[in-house]
Amino acid sequence: MAGVNPIVAGLACRCPNCGKGQLFAGFVAVRESCATCGFDLRKADSGDGPTVFIILIVGAVVCFGALICDVALHPPIWLDLVAWPLMAVLLSVALLRPFKGVLVAMQFHNRASEARHDL
Repeated sequence: MAGVNPIVAGLACRCPNCGKGQLFAGFVAVRESCATCGFDLRKADSGDGPTVFIILIVGAVVCFGALICDVALHPPIWLDLVAWPLMAVLLSVALLRPFKGVLVAMQFHNRASEARHDL
C-alpha cells in the first residue's frame, strides 16, 4: 500500500506496508512478517541508528536540564544524582521503540534492502 506514511507508521510501531499490523514481536524485536498483510519484515535492520539519535537527544535534554536546574534552583547534590540519571534512563527506554519503528519504516519506504552492495 503506497499511502502509508512511514513516520506515522514508525511512531505507532505499525507495519510499514499496511500501517495496521504490529511491527514488534517483543520490546524491540521486529516480527518476521506482518500478521495483517503478510509483508516480509525479516530484512529490517536498523542497526545502531536509533541508539545514536536517542543518545544525542537524551544527552542534550538531560545535560541542559541539569545545568538550568542547578543554576536556577540550587538543589542538593543527592537530588541531582538521583533525578537526572533516572530521567536519562526513562527517556531512553521511552524513545527506543518509536525511533526504531521510524528507522525500520523509513528503510522499507526508501527500499534500502534493495541497495547494491557490490560497488
